[in-house]
Amino acid sequence: MDRHKIVLIFIGAWVSAALLTWFLYATTKAPHAEKMTAITAAARDMPAGTRLQKSDLKTIRVPEKDVPKAAISDPKMLIDRPLLFPVNANEPIISGKVASAAGPEGLPALIDVGKRAVSVPITDTSGVAGLIQPRAHVDVLFTKPGTVAEAVTTTILEDVVVLAMGRTTEVASASATTSLNATAARPTTQAATLLVTPEQARKLELAKNQGKISLALRNPLDHTNAKDQSATTSEQLYAGFHPKQNVVRDDRAWAQLLAKPVVKETPPPPKHVIDVFRGDKHVQEIFQ
Repeated sequence: MDRHKIVLIFIGAWVSAALLTWFLYATTKAPHAEKMTAITAAARDMPAGTRLQKSDLKTIRVPEKDVPKAAISDPKMLIDRPLLFPVNANEPIISGKVASAAGPEGLPALIDVGKRAVSVPITDTSGVAGLIQPRAHVDVLFTKPGTVAEAVTTTILEDVVVLAMGRTTEVASASATTSLNATAARPTTQAATLLVTPEQARKLELAKNQGKISLALRNPLDHTNAKDQSATTSEQLYAGFHPKQNVVRDDRAWAQLLAKPVVKETPPPPKHVIDVFRGDKHVQEIFQ
């Protein structure tokens, strides 16, 4: 056999042996390189109701096969959303453990310490024609009905934050609002949930049962209080208004006004009564 062919066969056998050895080692000894995925996890232990901030979150990498369902990869999607369940440090945060961005289930976490949430019924007229949105700042007006002497309107609360309108806790985008208005009409009566102190909550509840409540929309950057805190009465409302009154006391003037002649009543003629006695019978004869 040619020496050149022997060398080629030897080299081919050596390469084949090397490839077989590498394949056996890669399948039995070498570690497998797994595909990793980045997800958001808790940076510390947090109880339910915690409003998530950037410092409460971190990104961890886990094998793709171990990624939990509904895991969130972008931490920005969790900012300012409250936890519905407690989580531990390094635990992946899934969408089912946080409140939705516009849902009412996370509303208790939005109530500041020492504040209360109270709902008041409003209509298009008393609620600025539906222009009030969540997070708006309003003044609360109270009107006590009654007679002209009893009716009064006053401002009982100023610069109050609206937490929700109905069951909506987030301001809807312009496109969403347009599509919503096109498909369904807004209810004429709904509830506005206000963020108030316990003292203001008692005042608001009393006003709800004593008269009518209206909301006045204000600039969110304006935190000043009105200098004049006095109530407005009917006398102030009608100040300067003096209706002309013509009092007619003469009968002839009344007759001319009503286009009816004055009729003078004549007294009836006098009557003459004669008593007539016939035996034991008594009869009265009347002559005019």
